[in-house]
Amino acid sequence: MSKAIGVVAIAAISTLGLNTHLLAETSGTFRQAHELGFGDASSLDPIAKGRVFQITEKIMNRLVRPGLDGSPSADLATEWTSNEDATVWTLKLREGVRFHDGSEFDSADALYSLGRVLDPESDSPARSAVKMIEKAEAPDATTLVLTLNTPFADMPLQLMDYRLRMIPEGSGDSIASTGIGTGPFKVEKFDAQGTTVLAANMDYYEGAPGVEKMEVIGIADGQARLQALLGGQIDMERGITAQQRVMLDSSDKFNIQAIPTGNWRGLVFRTDVKPFDDVKVRKAVRLAADRQALVDLVTGGGAVVACDTPVEPNDQYRAAMTCEQDIAQAKALLAEAGYPDGIDVDVHVATLEPTWPILAEAYQQQAAQAGIRVNIKQVPSDGFWSEVWMKKDVSATRWNERPADQALHEIYLSTAKWNESYYNDPAFDELLASARRELDFEKRKAIYIQLQEHLWETAGTLIPYHVTKLVGTTARVGNLDEVKNDAVRWHKITVK
Repeated sequence: MSKAIGVVAIAAISTLGLNTHLLAETSGTFRQAHELGFGDASSLDPIAKGRVFQITEKIMNRLVRPGLDGSPSADLATEWTSNEDATVWTLKLREGVRFHDGSEFDSADALYSLGRVLDPESDSPARSAVKMIEKAEAPDATTLVLTLNTPFADMPLQLMDYRLRMIPEGSGDSIASTGIGTGPFKVEKFDAQGTTVLAANMDYYEGAPGVEKMEVIGIADGQARLQALLGGQIDMERGITAQQRVMLDSSDKFNIQAIPTGNWRGLVFRTDVKPFDDVKVRKAVRLAADRQALVDLVTGGGAVVACDTPVEPNDQYRAAMTCEQDIAQAKALLAEAGYPDGIDVDVHVATLEPTWPILAEAYQQQAAQAGIRVNIKQVPSDGFWSEVWMKKDVSATRWNERPADQALHEIYLSTAKWNESYYNDPAFDELLASARRELDFEKRKAIYIQLQEHLWETAGTLIPYHVTKLVGTTARVGNLDEVKNDAVRWHKITVK
């Protein structure tokens, strides 16, 4: 384009009343990878098991999102209030927001989006986050009223769930491929196993994005993603290991962010199969772990020890517990359970999470002291979540941060879809239900602490630490919020 033509074009845009300053700032392409963990089942449906969250987080909004400090903040809902016993919540919705297809967002879309999650026939794993909603109503286009089946003072925390994205009314049958939302980017081409292309939504309610395009590339292997970052094929990798950090820190071509999170990596033992159906064996395999050594070996010190609780370190309900390695007690428990000579355990790992093989090898050496003979089985990254996780007796696992109540419900409630260890403890279920009904904060906190202590005695999941996330970017990336993935404002990102 010649300079003269460029001036005419800008003048024409100005006459249309568009913000030329914002348009001038929207340029370049930001690239990142996703792991192909669901293989052919990958989709853009935010509530499906195979949803590619690296895409849905950029194309769809929630009613409530985490602020930069992690607290509930306005997104498509601008404010919320409850009645005295926290059984009825009223949300006011943002006006003037449009979906990528041009239709206007209103309470009918919010009702539909939540209704899909709440419908038992949808079989959505996101249902556990909001299943306390007994009835949702829309008295007008900008108001949503949620009636709960139990008092729940922490309802706004549940609405921050990263899967609870708003989609157009009636779009359930097509959303998996279209990805129509209200977010800062819209789908130009969806190719889960190749490159998905997202285009800037210039009508985004918070302003035009900083980049014109985003590309999300399917790269299953963690080492391959690192090589793609080093080679400039992607601009960000949110799974950098401590060992890899040394390499990136030595070059001015890259930047590193260290983000404390509630994300965790661990090993899950199915409690519905022998020998892990015995609570003594379950505790033995966890007592064999030296958690601080795992933090040092696997993360280079970039993590916080967790005593098998999924509740993140800065959560208001986190239990303060100690959990030293105890080889003698682990041996004694195995003997009491009928295994005086120890047990053999196959642990399935994949490289889609780079730290898994390191974690398994370190645990293998630690557990051997207690007579727990670990055989590490390397499996393909592609399809790990659909073919290995929740199918093999023992496998590596990982979870992103969730509020305490949500984490405990999704991972351990006997009826939860993603109860990966098949944990079934009626006493735990009842105690968890009572926590939601308790309106007094201190009493509610005491129950959540009791739940975590109960898991320490009975759970089948080894959660050695919560990770400090190392995010590597190329030096051309600017304005990436130094916060947990769930709170990043993707429209702020720029590239040089």
